[in-house]
Amino acid sequence: MNIRRVLFQALLFVGASTMVMAQGKANRSDNERWQQRVNYYMEIDMDVETNRYQGVQKLDYTNNSPDDLNMVFYHLYFNAFQPGSMMDVRSRTIQDPDRRVGDRISKLSEDEIGYQKIFSLKKDGKDLEYEVVGTILEVKLDKPIKSGETVTFDMTFEAQVPVQIRRTGRDNAEGVRYSMAQWFPKMAEYDYQGWHADEYIGREFYGVWGDFELKLKIDKDYVVGGTGYLQNPLEIGHGYENPGDVVNQKVVDGKLEWHFIAPDVHDFMWAADPDYLHNKLTMKNGTVLHFLHQKGQNTENWEKLRPLTEMSFEYANKYFGQYPYKQFSVIQGGDGGMEYPMSTLITGNRGSLLGVTIHESMHDWYHGVLGSNEALHPWMDEGFTSYASSRISQHISRTMKGESAPATTLENIGSRSGQGGYLRAAKSGREEAMSTHSDHYDLNGIYGAQAYGKGAVWMSQMGYVIGEEARDRGLLEYFDRWKFKHPNPNDVLRVMEDVSGLELDWYNEYFVYTTKQIDYGIKDVVGEGQKTKVSLERVNKMPMPIDVVVTYTDGTKEVHYMALRMMRGEKPAETADKRVVHEDWPWTHPTYDLTVDRPISEIASVVIDPSGRMADVNKDNNKWEATAIEKKR
Repeated sequence: MNIRRVLFQALLFVGASTMVMAQGKANRSDNERWQQRVNYYMEIDMDVETNRYQGVQKLDYTNNSPDDLNMVFYHLYFNAFQPGSMMDVRSRTIQDPDRRVGDRISKLSEDEIGYQKIFSLKKDGKDLEYEVVGTILEVKLDKPIKSGETVTFDMTFEAQVPVQIRRTGRDNAEGVRYSMAQWFPKMAEYDYQGWHADEYIGREFYGVWGDFELKLKIDKDYVVGGTGYLQNPLEIGHGYENPGDVVNQKVVDGKLEWHFIAPDVHDFMWAADPDYLHNKLTMKNGTVLHFLHQKGQNTENWEKLRPLTEMSFEYANKYFGQYPYKQFSVIQGGDGGMEYPMSTLITGNRGSLLGVTIHESMHDWYHGVLGSNEALHPWMDEGFTSYASSRISQHISRTMKGESAPATTLENIGSRSGQGGYLRAAKSGREEAMSTHSDHYDLNGIYGAQAYGKGAVWMSQMGYVIGEEARDRGLLEYFDRWKFKHPNPNDVLRVMEDVSGLELDWYNEYFVYTTKQIDYGIKDVVGEGQKTKVSLERVNKMPMPIDVVVTYTDGTKEVHYMALRMMRGEKPAETADKRVVHEDWPWTHPTYDLTVDRPISEIASVVIDPSGRMADVNKDNNKWEATAIEKKR
């Protein structure tokens, strides 16, 4: 590389870093994206004998879009738990159904199904025409909601809680009475791509941010937890009061009324059981962690979980962005682990509670606060959450063992955050592009491998492409720039471009929107006098920058680096080993020859990406080791 190019890249790196720091506010302004706004007020009267409840909902809806809206749509998620629903048919016809669902919906009796029945719906006091179509309520407006206008919808409804099958329901396998997720008629999201009134078939969610207020009447013996701050702890008790407070329960007709508010969330979950034991831990920064689980079940592990959850939140605040709410609740319920704003439901009779709690709580960063459309881009939630969870788990494991952090971050964290699952899918012949809508994957297994596995690899491999330090700065900048704004795949990529000064559009074009795979190999290593020629080849279609580490017989190492020409720059050196930056590798060229300024007799091995961060589908051709013959040359 000539001196002009070296100077240009140095200026580019410094300039890009300075621009991000000095013009970060301008960047955020440029990326402002309008958001619709909802404010829910709901009164719910729960009958624990019939598992039904009566509901009153008032919804103030603000149209911040530039468009006038002629219709609106609500989700009626409980309607999925009826024989013949789209979720039922999909589960019975997909090749690899979720074992928790299978054919169970088709066998539900009338008192076991779920439903949400709308009795009345008004806008600004006027009755509206509406039609229930599966899990969607289609509402025809009397007149359009103008851009910038706020209107009020008033609704009365009844719902029946289905038997626990998937995420929500009653009487789960561990005996929890109510896991109340997706339980209320919920306004669908309208964004720059239009309405997202997707039917519910068991996948992901996308919602409108707003303020929620809930008044819930339920049998006085039930303990409730979930999203939101309890407003009347002294009227409730059940461990929500502070030490020394005098509790005066207000019981009316055998019920307590729980009053919650939740600001700036896009969903609201609650769970209730008469046998819940409630504990809480206040972190050093004031965040309150609530833990609700059934008495006498796995008590020792629930007690161990509390300080470890605090440790997890502290690490996440430092490396992924500051958690913006004042509390988080870990609650036994559901059918595995599932995320909700300010809370999670997890099954509680498992050997360790830590892994699932770390994963589900980290969703509050990517699902709860950033809020990408996880139905359309599930990898931006599940994948990034899986990546972050791996780092946190590794940190906690080291801390519990008394180990310090490694001197370098280049150990293969990627293999523990998705590479295995992704590579198995890539080699199966059934891989689908990561851009596939979550509902439309042919196989549940491939969906999981792509959304969780390949999505995690997207982020771990980004550390290989731009450098770990830049990627970590990008994680914080991504959170700060795009919180509460529903970022899309280009938005996170642009952040990584800003912090690195590199051009990265090719990364999504290959890794997200196609199934083209990475496979680089060492074709030959040949001695040429006092030098050695290493011939590299790109076997598969996806191009990548390449780190080649040469280890000499005296134990020293040398990094040979080839950026992609279309990156328009190089990542910085990542280790103390000597680094040689070679001419960029054009993506059109399937082979590349690099010269090592040492004779082949002094070379012990040549390895492509020994850190293992690049998701190469065939690592068998990544290493060359000197034989006895080469050692004698």
